[in-house]
Amino acid sequence: MAQTLDRSPAGGRSPADAPGAGRTGRRLGRTAGRQHHAGPLTYVLLVVAAFVSLFPLYWNLVAASHSGERVVEAPAPLLPGNRLLDNLSFAWNQVDMGEALINTTVVASLVALSTVLFSTLAGFAFAKLPFRGRGMLLSLVVATMTIPPQLSVIPLYQIITDLGWFDQLQSVVLPSLVAAFGVFFMRQFLIEALPVELVEAARMDGAHSLRIIWHVVFPVARPAMAVLGMLVFVQAWNDFFWPFIALTPDGNPTLQVALAGLGAGNHTVDHAVVLTGALISTVPLLLVFAFLGKHIVGGITAGAVKS
Repeated sequence: MAQTLDRSPAGGRSPADAPGAGRTGRRLGRTAGRQHHAGPLTYVLLVVAAFVSLFPLYWNLVAASHSGERVVEAPAPLLPGNRLLDNLSFAWNQVDMGEALINTTVVASLVALSTVLFSTLAGFAFAKLPFRGRGMLLSLVVATMTIPPQLSVIPLYQIITDLGWFDQLQSVVLPSLVAAFGVFFMRQFLIEALPVELVEAARMDGAHSLRIIWHVVFPVARPAMAVLGMLVFVQAWNDFFWPFIALTPDGNPTLQVALAGLGAGNHTVDHAVVLTGALISTVPLLLVFAFLGKHIVGGITAGAVKS
């Protein structure tokens, strides 16, 4: 009877039986289960990065708690003063800060929601729906990001004036309903995150386009939608150039437009009051990120892990 040749390495022994294999496996197992700890240099770098990031906000708070004369003196104050409440009251009453906060919240929320919705729909179309001229149309959309926004100010101003929208919030909201960056961002995310087989399976089950978007596209795109919504909300909240042209400080202002007329006196500008208004406009953004930042980071982490 013929014998079967053993071609295993190490003279007929399997790799697991080779000399030293057990010790190597045990070392690899201990290394894989070991928890790595950051060294002292890592903590030093993190502390420096946190200090550099938070110092401007801290000094804004310090300047808001001093008088205007003390803020411009050298050396600049580094410790809080005792005029914070007085400056807050003066800044709040000098301009209609309450109305400006409400207007900015409405504008930023509408712009963020519309941009996320339309960008997700357009990104899904560019990523997964084949149609003629898709590449050329996407190139045109991306090319619009290279056009300076200042070029569209005059025709846009003429349009809102003809429509009677001057000093109205819709003059700020409607031109920002969708952004080329948002379309490109969602398209790039959906190309990798949404398998085309999932869309085809939904169509074979009889789902129409709206149902596919609601039950398939939106759940998959939720992490990217959260990130895009946060970015657009912050940008719309801090936008100054176009709102300053379309709105007036005494009519229907947003926060940035209201801050433009804050602290102005007869001959000088009270920088402490201006920085107090900047502090008021920054606090809502910090609160939004404090409540939603954990969900956004969690959504990014969940979207980055593939099963």
